[in-house]
Amino acid sequence: MGRTIIVGDIHGCFDELLELLKRVDLGPDDLLVGVGDLVDRGPAPGDVVDFFRERPNSVALMGNHERKHVRGIFSYAQEITRLQLGARYAEAVDWMRTLPYHFENEHVRVVHAAMVPGVPLTEQKEEILCGSTRGERELAALFPGGHWHDHYTDSKPVVFGHHVTGREPMIRDGRVFGLDTGACHGWNLTALCVPEFTVHSVPAHADHWTTAKRRWQLPVLKTRPWQDHTWQELDQAIERFSARADAPTRSWLKELEAWAADLRSCFPALAAEAQRVSGELTTDELRRHPAAQVLFQARDGRLDPTGLAGRYPTPRRTIALATALGLPLPEPPG
Repeated sequence: MGRTIIVGDIHGCFDELLELLKRVDLGPDDLLVGVGDLVDRGPAPGDVVDFFRERPNSVALMGNHERKHVRGIFSYAQEITRLQLGARYAEAVDWMRTLPYHFENEHVRVVHAAMVPGVPLTEQKEEILCGSTRGERELAALFPGGHWHDHYTDSKPVVFGHHVTGREPMIRDGRVFGLDTGACHGWNLTALCVPEFTVHSVPAHADHWTTAKRRWQLPVLKTRPWQDHTWQELDQAIERFSARADAPTRSWLKELEAWAADLRSCFPALAAEAQRVSGELTTDELRRHPAAQVLFQARDGRLDPTGLAGRYPTPRRTIALATALGLPLPEPPG
């Protein structure tokens, strides 16, 4: 009968995963269980997902990072993963929707983040099992000043990830195993082999998360909805990101800043064009025009550039007005 091989948080560290599985001599009869957080922060989340999808006899749990993708809750790590997966992203997220929140056999229980001791796995809250922000708050309220596993007294061992324990796994009483040893941060990737309950680790090749944050900063920034920011929000975001950007990213942000300034300088020209157009059209033509409200104000002498800027507070709305008036505007940076 095969073993159960439980691997801690992989976070896209595919090369380390292959090295670890070679070290434990994973066989076709062995059940492979990932504790969750297969993706985000590391260099190859798509390869990790493909491996678990394609290998028979494999189970991956729903981690808080998979849950973020499923729910469309994006922080920097999820934005990077979406770009890394490219056209494969939607299919990968569809697969993530199918992931279970816990695993149990005759030897062991496995959750991603935590469980409430004394409550059957099938009755646990998903938020607690996967370590969502809400689940973390509930745990803190249940166990103030301590950890859930301090209260775990069942004879069946429990295995989890989520909280980095350091370079070495956390093992207590041969019943509590914390396997997140920080592979994506340059530490180790760890597995537990059951029923022998032997622990194996391989060192990470690099601090992958630090590298990924730097490498993907500009591609991620280019996907942001800059045209929907207000002028003030746009200025604040450019200042904030420039403070910690590398040279190419700062250069692109300067181009973005210059583009926004050029747009804002166009309001006098837009007002003048609205005045000109309003004098050439009949009342019926003005009513049918996509910039009708602005044109009627221009015709009645109630339009001024300062007021126009206040009514079109984003690049997108400003561009829409310029398009309606047939006035060309500068293109955003590529």
